[in-house]
Amino acid sequence: MSDNATTHFGFRTVPTEAKKGLVREVFESVAPRYDLMNDLMSLGIHRVWKRIFVTTLGPRPSMRLLDLAGGTGDITFAALDRGCGHAVLSDINPAMLRVAEERAVERGLIGRMELLCADAERLPLPDDHFDAVTIAFGLRNCTDIDAVLREAQRVLRPGGRFLCLEFSRVTVAALAPVYDAYSFRVLPFLGRTVAKDEEAYRYLAESIRRFPRQPELASRMTAAKLERVTWRDLSGGIAAIHSGWKL
Repeated sequence: MSDNATTHFGFRTVPTEAKKGLVREVFESVAPRYDLMNDLMSLGIHRVWKRIFVTTLGPRPSMRLLDLAGGTGDITFAALDRGCGHAVLSDINPAMLRVAEERAVERGLIGRMELLCADAERLPLPDDHFDAVTIAFGLRNCTDIDAVLREAQRVLRPGGRFLCLEFSRVTVAALAPVYDAYSFRVLPFLGRTVAKDEEAYRYLAESIRRFPRQPELASRMTAAKLERVTWRDLSGGIAAIHSGWKL
């Protein structure tokens, strides 16, 4: 945990110890509508990004996957469908895990996966255990990003890979004003009228702007002792896939 007494919650400055509770409230509010939330935030493109992400992961029968901030299970389920041997879906929010469990039962996947309610900054998991660790659209909501990266590196076995899919910083100048207008005008309106929670969507738009730019996140991954760190921009940098290895 950072030594700073304050941190950011969207554009607000809040006590560090308060952020987890505030984020938990947001996701408890949106859990039943989480898939709708992702569709609104990305205009549905998140489904394409997630397919690219899971293809990059390259699931295989021998793979042991830890999916951090796994939410309602999209990445875990896609990895299992693509041949991953076993997965642990971890999230700090019980409301999200309840939705994930219901979806897993419907898909007949519960025997191939485990659900873990845990803080990604302090994982109750052994060292050198997983072949891959993923986190999709969750890292920006963590209070201490560096602690999450260190934990991911710790639980990876040597030769294992960390992958992060996250909203990022637009790299196409012409796209930036359109994206800003959508984020700060259209998205809160849709949150209010469609999902009935304007403030949650306003926070999520703000949290994207507070997230590290692609080169900064890559540097922080390197500082966490991940190696061969790279990133791939998606849709002009609206999202990016970051990759690093434990070697």
